[in-house]
Amino acid sequence: MKKLVVGEFLTLDGVMQAPSYSWEDTEGGFKYGGWQMPYFDAEKGKIIGELIAAADALLLGRVTYQIFASYWPNAPEDDPIGIGHKLNSIPKYVVSTTLDKVEWNNSTLIKKNVEEEVAKLKQQSGSGFLYVTGSGKLAQSLMKAGLVDEYVLMIHPLVLGSGKRLFENGVGPIKLKLVDSKTTGSGVVILTYQPQST
Repeated sequence: MKKLVVGEFLTLDGVMQAPSYSWEDTEGGFKYGGWQMPYFDAEKGKIIGELIAAADALLLGRVTYQIFASYWPNAPEDDPIGIGHKLNSIPKYVVSTTLDKVEWNNSTLIKKNVEEEVAKLKQQSGSGFLYVTGSGKLAQSLMKAGLVDEYVLMIHPLVLGSGKRLFENGVGPIKLKLVDSKTTGSGVVILTYQPQST
C-alpha cells in the first residue's frame, strides 16, 4: 500500500497561497505571491529534489496542475534541483470538476468520487508514495477524509497576516507525531509529521 504524502510551503502563520510566483494565485486580492523564493537555497532544493525522487506519482488539484503543466514539459534539462525529468515521466493524477482533458505526459483526470479513487491509488504496489503539493482544496479534502499518511511542512520565517491557509476551519482535529525535522541555512524549518491514531 502506498503512502499519501502532503508537502507544502507555509509561512509561520500557515499561509500556503502563491508561494512561488506573483501571478500564481491572486484570489482575495493576495499581493504577496512569490514569498518563498528568497528562502530557496541549495539545501532546500536538495530536500525538495529528494522528495520528488522518492515519489511514485503526483496527485494535483487543477490550479497546481496547470501551473506545473505550463512550465515543466518545456523546462531546461539542467533545472537547478534536477526534478524536471522525474515530474515529466511519473504518473500524474489531476482532480478537477472543470477540466475536460489533461495533456501533460502521463496525466489522468479524476472528475468524481475523489476519495474512492485516491483510496484505490493507495492500494497500488510500489515502494514510493503519492505526493500532493500545492493543491490546497484537494489537500484539505484528503485530510478531512483521513487519507493523508504524512505531512512535510516547509515553514518559512515569515508572517503575512493574510492568504489561504492549509489548516483552515473545518480541517481537524488531527493529532500528529513529529518524525523528522531539518533546518536550512535560510531558516526554513522542514517538519515531517504522521497522523496518530486516537
